[in-house]
Amino acid sequence: MAHIKPIRAWRYNRALSPRIGELTSPLFDVVSESQREALYQQPYNSIHLSVPRAGEGEVGELLRRWKHEKVLVQDDLPAVYVYYQHFSGPGGADEFVRKGFICHIKAYDWPERVILRHENTMPQSVNDRAALLTNTLLHVSPTHGLYTDADRSLERFMDEAVQNPIYETDDQAGVRDVLAVIHDAEAIRRFVAVLADKTIILADGHHRYEASLAYRRQQTDANPNHTGQEAYNYHLMYLTNTESNDLRILPTHRIAQGLPGFEPAAFLEALQKYFFTQAIEVATDSPGAIAGEKGAYGLVLKAGAYRMRLKPGLLATIAWKFPPAVKELDLTALHYFVFEQILGIAGREQRASPHIRYSRSLAECLEVVRGGQADCAFLTNEVSLEEVKRVSTSGYTMPPKSTYFYPKVICGLVFSSIQPDEFEAPSCSGF
Repeated sequence: MAHIKPIRAWRYNRALSPRIGELTSPLFDVVSESQREALYQQPYNSIHLSVPRAGEGEVGELLRRWKHEKVLVQDDLPAVYVYYQHFSGPGGADEFVRKGFICHIKAYDWPERVILRHENTMPQSVNDRAALLTNTLLHVSPTHGLYTDADRSLERFMDEAVQNPIYETDDQAGVRDVLAVIHDAEAIRRFVAVLADKTIILADGHHRYEASLAYRRQQTDANPNHTGQEAYNYHLMYLTNTESNDLRILPTHRIAQGLPGFEPAAFLEALQKYFFTQAIEVATDSPGAIAGEKGAYGLVLKAGAYRMRLKPGLLATIAWKFPPAVKELDLTALHYFVFEQILGIAGREQRASPHIRYSRSLAECLEVVRGGQADCAFLTNEVSLEEVKRVSTSGYTMPPKSTYFYPKVICGLVFSSIQPDEFEAPSCSGF
C-alpha cells in the first residue's frame, strides 16, 4: 500500500529563520492577486518559487542562485517533519490543533487505488504545476493526504517533537503553524510501518499530485532502466489522521451570473417543482437556517433571501450515472435540479461554465447579488468527512469545489528536491 520515505528537506538558511513569517506564502490556488503583489516585494519569499512572477526570469535559475547563495540549505539527514496547525472554529469559540507530518510518498496512479481522489482537475492547472516541477525538480509545497489510524499510534512521537519546534509563525489566515523535526531512525521506521498498510485519501492538492504523476510517467518512459525507486517516483505530502477529530471542511457556495433572461420571480416559481421554499427575514441568518440539515440550501436574490429544502424522493430521479455515494450529496442535487433542470446548464458543461463561480464568503455572495454583478447565490452546508470517504472509495468524484479543508498548509516551511543527488539519503542514515 502507501510507501513513504523521510526527506532531506531544503529550508531557509538559519540566518533567515527568525523571519520565517516573512518567507512563507499561501498556496498557489488560494493566494489572492493583492497578496501575491505584496509578497513579491520580499526578495526571498517562497512566492517566487510557487507562483513565479511573469517577466522575472526563469524560476529554475532563481532556485539555483538561492542554493548557491545559501538562501536555501539542505538538511544533512533525512527526517520526518512534524507540522501542527493551531486554529479557531467558527466565531473563535473553539480551539483546534491539526496534527500531521510531512514526508515523501510514492506517486501512485489512480487505478492502483492506493491514493484516492474526490475531485477532478483542470488540465491547465495541472500543466502549470507540471512545468514548475520540471523546471525546478522541487516540490515547493506539500499536498494534504488523509490516513486512518484509530490507535493514533504516531501521535506520541509528534507530540514529543513539537516540544522543540524549529519554526513557529502566524500565517496570513491567522493560523499558528508549528514545524518540528524527527531524525531518529527507529521513530521514522515506525511512521513507515504504520503507513505501509494504509490507503490515502487526497484531501487537497489534486493538481500538484497529478503534476507529479505526469512527470513520473514522462521520466519512466525515458528511462529504460526504470526501477520505481528513482527520485521522480516520489511526491511531497502532509499526512493527517482522520481519527484525530481535528479536520475541518468548510462549505463553498455557488454564485450564478450572466444567466440569459434571468427573472427572479420566474425562477422562484420554477423551484417549487423540486424544493420547498421559505423566506428568510435577515439574509445573514441563512447559514444558521440550513445548518446541519440534509437537502437544505440558502438562496440569495437581490430582493431577499430564502431557505430551500429538497422535496422527498427526488434523489432517486437524478438521471446522472453516478453511484449512491455521489447522488446522495447535497451538492449533486443542487447541480442537477437547479443548474441543469431549471437553469439549463448541462452537467458536462458546468465545470467550465462562465455562469457558475464559487465563493467561501457569505459576505461576497450577498454583495455581488445585491450589487447586480450576479443573478443569485446558493449557500451550502459543508461536506462531511464520511461523505469524502464514501465518494473517494467509490472511484468517482464530487461536483466542482465541493471541499475546502481548513486550514490550508502554507508554502515555505520545507521544500523537497527530486534531483537524484539531492534526493538520496547518506548511507549512514539507514534510509
